[in-house]
Amino acid sequence: MTERDLTLLEIVAEAGEPVGSWYIVDKFEESGVSLSSATIGRMLNQLEKKGFLEKHGIKGRTITEKGVDAISTIRKSMKLEEHKKNLDDLINSDVLHKFLMVLEARQAIERTTAKLAAERITDDEIQALERIIHKQQQDYVEHNSIAQDDIDFHRTIALASRNEALYSLYMMLSLMGQQSELFEELRKRVHRHYMGSHRAIFDALKQRNPEKAEKSMAGHLEQLCKDVNTYWHDFQENRKITI
Repeated sequence: MTERDLTLLEIVAEAGEPVGSWYIVDKFEESGVSLSSATIGRMLNQLEKKGFLEKHGIKGRTITEKGVDAISTIRKSMKLEEHKKNLDDLINSDVLHKFLMVLEARQAIERTTAKLAAERITDDEIQALERIIHKQQQDYVEHNSIAQDDIDFHRTIALASRNEALYSLYMMLSLMGQQSELFEELRKRVHRHYMGSHRAIFDALKQRNPEKAEKSMAGHLEQLCKDVNTYWHDFQENRKITI
């Protein structure tokens, strides 16, 4: 799907009612993009065939549930790719400071989400966390990336806190370096330690022990800060060798 296809889907979604090609032409022009009605018509037909749009006679088209899901998925993917590229382009001593700054912010947020989650977590969420831990172990054994597993583990805990503000803050921070090359290398080097940390956090949550959950999460993130400092220079030297 092209950037223009994505923009078209967003225009139709925001309209909230059936719209035709001329409406979309005008919306593109408002953003400085000039496309003919015929071009828009072809785009609409293609997106309809893919199940992203639904036609309502002469009234025009509306977006389908599949189209809404496509917008969300593609936008998230684009943000991740952009962030990963920026990090790869900016690997230097300043970035180390940014990594540590994000981890310090996560410490402040996640020790609280862990404590609240221990009080409010559901049985289904406990089972979800256990599945994530198992998947992370399997991905590690199969030499697959475990970055998303790590994010899913912490995100589930933030969600289980039932505090929307803290959950939103975690989601903002979760993309800031946690899927970078540095963090993937860190996980490979000290994964067994992190598996133990995750298991300790999980056990505290399963026991519904707020103090233990908070302490386990704080210790996990403190160790992560230490490991970032420890492995940063080795990581830099390895990049110089392989580039």
